[in-house]
Amino acid sequence: MSGAPAFAQPVAGEGEPPMIGAPYNWGMNLQPAAGPIKDAIHDFNSLVLWLMIIITAFVGILLAWVAFRFRASANPVPSRTSHHTLLEIAWTVVPVLILLVIAIPSFRLMYYEDRAPDATLTVNVTGRQWYWHYAYPDQGNFGFDSYPVQEADLKPGQLRNLDVDEPMVIPVGQDIRIITTGEDVIHSFFVPSLGVQKYTIPGRTLETWLRADRPGTYYGQCNQICGQNHWLMPIVVKAVPQAEFESWTASARQRFAAEGPVSPAPVPTKVADAAAATLAR
Repeated sequence: MSGAPAFAQPVAGEGEPPMIGAPYNWGMNLQPAAGPIKDAIHDFNSLVLWLMIIITAFVGILLAWVAFRFRASANPVPSRTSHHTLLEIAWTVVPVLILLVIAIPSFRLMYYEDRAPDATLTVNVTGRQWYWHYAYPDQGNFGFDSYPVQEADLKPGQLRNLDVDEPMVIPVGQDIRIITTGEDVIHSFFVPSLGVQKYTIPGRTLETWLRADRPGTYYGQCNQICGQNHWLMPIVVKAVPQAEFESWTASARQRFAAEGPVSPAPVPTKVADAAAATLAR
């Protein structure tokens, strides 16, 4: 309940199906946690929720008691008391204590989310209108663009408005440093099930981190209003075992290898067409 680092979930066992981190119909509460950051967010959310329930119940009971005890029929002559020193101290001190109970774990959680001191690898994330660019400087300095899959191109099993042609791939159980920047406007790198959200701001680099404690595919979206197509800027993070990650990086170096910084790619026709269709509406 303190917002401190929570215990990591165990890595999925042999034969256990990969986790899917995505919204679902009639979902309640936060998305299930896939890593330690989201575990800590769940704990903090539970703390604040119970405080809200207790405060709401107390205020509701107090209002009901006041309405009954001090109704006109029971008190034809109202009290003229204007000050009550003990009561005034109480309603000043108690809210301050409640705010401290919220603030201390909140700050701890913010600092915990900020950066990983011993990250295994780094992924550079660049927000562009309206797609993402990922670069792996520790794995041969290759990079690639990740475009949304248009509805007409969806394959069986792919999620509408959430799937991409090239997901960001990470190894399971490893701390991944995320360095974000923006190329044009402010975007937001947001993956709910991993508990990560960081703005991508032009001219600035920001740091955060994530870890997936079990294999799976984790979906997110840019939740910053970054332009006409901000609603279709999905993020897919695919967490795989270490051996599969090494195989993927070997293949990716061949497909996406680049010398030095990767130059921006032109917006593909399918993304430009989607933007034009949005404007036409």
